[in-house]
Amino acid sequence: MGDRIRAVLLDSRSEAELGSIAPEAEMALMFADRAQSLREVILPALERGAIVLCDRYTDSSEAYQGAGRGLGSERILALHKAVCNDVQPGLTLLLLPPLQSSLHRARRRNERHAQKNGSDENRFEREGDDFYTRVHEQYREIARREEKRVVVIADEAPIEAIAARILEVVRARLAEGAANTERSEIQ
Repeated sequence: MGDRIRAVLLDSRSEAELGSIAPEAEMALMFADRAQSLREVILPALERGAIVLCDRYTDSSEAYQGAGRGLGSERILALHKAVCNDVQPGLTLLLLPPLQSSLHRARRRNERHAQKNGSDENRFEREGDDFYTRVHEQYREIARREEKRVVVIADEAPIEAIAARILEVVRARLAEGAANTERSEIQ
């Protein structure tokens, strides 16, 4: 269900067929997708003791709908508490290269997706530079505000170097979590 909601939101044909999607509707649909994913996938996996990886979560809504669409962080964070029961990731890896590099990569990824699947996720990539400047700056603000949870990787190193950095961060966080578990079991 969540994937179907997300597909409608991201497909540029949605606007062509349905007209412009109101920012509030876009926000509500993003949270509907997230709530469904929490119930169907994330929470059951966490209950089994699994590690869960997500490619997007509430930080994305705060950046895109909150800053990009001008709805504000407060609304996004309040909706997160209400709809997602304030479930937060233990670690967020924020890959944040310079804005123009990010846009180029996202548009190239969308082209490959369209060629492979026959549909595109171009609705966001068509936005202008002002929109993406607000999104980019909001991601920076989230990282400043949530410095214990968010680790920023903000360079344009080769993919192998970025992958090595990600692995280093994840291993350190897992080791930290294991050490905290051991300490709490001792007490």
